[in-house]
Order: sequence, then C-alpha cells, then structure tokens
Amino acid sequence: MSKAFFVLDDGRIFEGTSWGATGKTFGEAVFQTGMTGYQEVLTDPSYHKQIVVMTAPHIGNTGFNSLDNESSRIWVAGFAVRNPSTLSSNWRSEGDLESELVAQGVVGIAGVDTRAITRHLRDRGAMRVGIFSELGLSREEMVIEVRKIDAMAGSFLVPEVSTTQPYIVPAVGEKKFVVAALDLGIKSATPRALAQRGVEVHVLPYNASIEEITSLNPDGVFLSNGPGDPSTMNDTIELVREILLLEIPIFGICFGHQILGRALGFETYKLVFGHRGINQPVIDKNTGKVEITSHNHGFALKAPSDREFSTVYGRGEVTHVSLNDGVVEGLQLLDRPAFSVQYHPEAASGPHDAAYLFDRFVAMMSQRVSS
Repeated sequence: MSKAFFVLDDGRIFEGTSWGATGKTFGEAVFQTGMTGYQEVLTDPSYHKQIVVMTAPHIGNTGFNSLDNESSRIWVAGFAVRNPSTLSSNWRSEGDLESELVAQGVVGIAGVDTRAITRHLRDRGAMRVGIFSELGLSREEMVIEVRKIDAMAGSFLVPEVSTTQPYIVPAVGEKKFVVAALDLGIKSATPRALAQRGVEVHVLPYNASIEEITSLNPDGVFLSNGPGDPSTMNDTIELVREILLLEIPIFGICFGHQILGRALGFETYKLVFGHRGINQPVIDKNTGKVEITSHNHGFALKAPSDREFSTVYGRGEVTHVSLNDGVVEGLQLLDRPAFSVQYHPEAASGPHDAAYLFDRFVAMMSQRVSS
C-alpha cells in the first residue's frame, strides 16, 4: 500500500496508507462517533465539504448497498479510518466499501491514529484538512495547500446539494396531509418517515418561492438538514418568516432548526468541534426525559434556554438542551404552530428515541385542519 498523509492546517500531519480513490482532497476535518451507520454518514448531504474521521476503529464490515443510501451519491470530501475491514459480511451487502469509494472518486486514508486525531480536533477545534495520497509535495507544501481552502464559516453550500426539480414522495396508505419540504440537503429517510404517517411530501428546491409553496395548499412545511453556514441563507430565512405569518405548521431539523431560529431573530455561531454521532444525550426540558439522538452539526443557535422568549411571532421557548455542553437542541413557538430540533428524528441507523417528533408534527397539522 502506498503512503498517504492527513494534513491539518495547524501543521499537524498524520501518516497512513492510501485507501479508496487516490489523489488529494480538501475540506473541514470533523470526527463522527457512531459505532454503526457509516454508509448513512457517507451519503448524508450535510457532510458536503467535510473530511470525516470515524472514531470507531473497524469500518466497512457490512459493505455497501443501495438501500441504505441517504442520497444519490457519497457527499463527504474525504474519509479517514483506523482499520478498514478486509471483507464484507452482511446479507444485504452489494459490494465492499473501498470499491464504492473508488467508484465515486472519494479519497480516503487508512491506518491513521483516529483517536489521536479526534483528541487533537477536540482540543484545537474543527479545522481545514487535506488528504494526500499522490506524493510529490513536501510536508510544508502540503500544509500551504490546505491553508488555501475556504473555512466552513461563511460557506454557502446548500445550492450544491439541493434538488433542482420538485419531486413527490407519496403517502403510504391513505393520504392524510400534504407537506412542502424545503430541500436544504434532505436525507431520503426523512420524507420516507413522513410518508409512513400518511403524508404526501413535495420536496422542493431550497430557493422555492412562497407562491410555489402556497400553490400546493400544504398542511405543513418541513425544513431539512443541510451543509454550510446558516448565516448565508438570507433568502430562505425571509421565506420562513413569510410562512410564519401564514401560520402554516413548520417543523425544522438540524440546519432547518438553525434557519427557523434565525427567522425568529436569533444568531447562530460556530461550535468548536460540533456534534456528530448517534449517541448524543439531549434532555426534553418539558418532560425531563433524556433522549439519545443522532447529530451532525457544526453550528448552533443562540437562544435563552432558561426562560421563555418573545418574538414578533409571539412567545417561544427552548424545549431541548444538550447534556454534554448545554447547546440549544430544540425550540417551539407557543402562539404559532412551529417547532424544531437540532438533531435527526429519522436517524436511519438509529437511535429512534426522537421518532415521536414526526407524530408531533402530524398532530400539529391535524389540529390546524380541524380548527
């Protein structure tokens, strides 16, 4: 195996072996703490422009299959693992992971000390990184190359992952509601979860107009996950404000949570190293229940978690908070039908503690229809 280098913009370099496609790639270095679900990670559009370090040491053991994809392609900019599996052992597997990385041109690195990388990012924060498996540059030259790329703060990435044409995910069984879902980087499991509850989901491009949304006469609007800096989404934020005035029920997750928060007047900020994994503890402040949840975000919302807040749309409250670091993980309006969470209630690879949030959205739409 040929050498490869994982080069951080602070000058730290980790040496490993080439894995997946060969070449060089750049992005934001982040670590993901899930023990399972690597395929969902790879195909999640929220990881666009990020090089993902898996903290679980053994990756690839269940292979790769078309059914577990969260989108039409792999979106990560690069992939770093400790010990790639030498075989795929799963009855659903259609091929091995490395072959899929090669086929899609995803540059990876194996044999690196992912625990050391994770500790470094935890202490120093997420930063720019490059993986180099085509040699020829000196260590100093590789660092210089990495420092030339744009940082994640200020990045406007949603247009690169959003659908260009609307499409419909039909309801399973009787159609009870119609939802307009703004595709900011939506995962396929999300409209599927709504469809299973009798919702016909119209997935729209991120830049859909208020006229396009209202022409569907939707019972609700869904704001999806997605990549980049939420502060760059001014047009979408203004669109959400128009929807709030119409009092159409809104449910936002992840990036959509941040968009709703900004529409209410709050700021967002860059986390030091973010939350990425399927083992994040969040407490529901109204019930005291602790949920284990799936996360993928590097930005967070500045909102008062200790009291009710006031907006031009009425009263609101923070409903969920991270037990690891106190980050605001959920909010709701008390005078209008809108709520959001920072995590993934669909969580295709688990856990499923938060799946009830889809039922809450359905109940909100049902209440509006009956009133």
